[in-house]
Amino acid sequence: MNYLVTGAAGFIGFHLSQRLLSAGHQVIGIDNLNDYYDVNLKLARLNLIQSPNFTFIQCDLADRLAIGRLFEQHDFQRVIHLGAQAGVRYSIENPHVYAESNLIGHLNILEGCRHHKIEHLLYASSSSVYGLNRKMPFSTDDSVDHPVSLYAATKKANELMSHTYSHLYGIPSTGLRFFTVYGPWGRPDMALFKFTRAILADESIDVYNNGQMQRDFTYIDDITEAIFRLQDVIPQKDANWTVETGSPATSSAPYRVYNIGNSQPVSLMAYIEALESALGRKAKKNMLPMQPGDVLETSADTKALYDVIGFKPQTGVIEGIKRFVEWYKAFYGVSAQ
Repeated sequence: MNYLVTGAAGFIGFHLSQRLLSAGHQVIGIDNLNDYYDVNLKLARLNLIQSPNFTFIQCDLADRLAIGRLFEQHDFQRVIHLGAQAGVRYSIENPHVYAESNLIGHLNILEGCRHHKIEHLLYASSSSVYGLNRKMPFSTDDSVDHPVSLYAATKKANELMSHTYSHLYGIPSTGLRFFTVYGPWGRPDMALFKFTRAILADESIDVYNNGQMQRDFTYIDDITEAIFRLQDVIPQKDANWTVETGSPATSSAPYRVYNIGNSQPVSLMAYIEALESALGRKAKKNMLPMQPGDVLETSADTKALYDVIGFKPQTGVIEGIKRFVEWYKAFYGVSAQ
């Protein structure tokens, strides 16, 4: 099949593009290659994708005309929309960037799907939509009306926008609520990357809320496998669904939302200990209070995901962090110690 993958130079988009190509599909990958983090890392990811079935186009999601031309020139059957402005804390400092990329950009993709009869749209949402929710594990049956960062609000908005287009135009859409993705080729703004760099440089690491947090850390290969399987699970209309009796994750329209998480939350301190073990070094910890936009705990209920694809993420943090450290040392030329 012919796929559009947005954010193809990004962490998840890069891995997913490789997975689709290995299965024999055609992939058009787009990315604006912005400098939110090291562009050289993004280019290195792209350089690793060696396939005649892959074409990269530098393009900004917020450029309506460019996205329109993209859909007109390529006969996409499925769209996997992973491109967005990432980062919870950055959204507090740079809100307008999120409106352009995550709201206008998402609308442009929806319009492309609408006018070109896309078979299935899958798009990145986030566990951050659960916001002030405290019931654990987070379930897609729960309300998600109280986000605590603009980033989270844009992801909730993406789900609402997608539902509208599914309802109005019959576009099958699947939202993917990712839970703290990590692994080789990860983002430098994420904790694992920053901690690794600091520990190797013998610098202190910032540990927020005095380490009293838990995250449902999910390894990149598990994320990729779940997306790959879900793209064949095309949502169908359900005439019997009602707002009063149905789950918020489903609809009378061809619309679904799934959690993709490990379902085994790990404390931040245990995560750091696993990293210390993989590096063979102890971290110097700078204990700090909670940051604006952060949540205390995340944990994914993935039963709905398992029911439809027979798979749930399962890579533990000890193994996942070990693989990340091996990649980091090889990529940055860090000698074994």
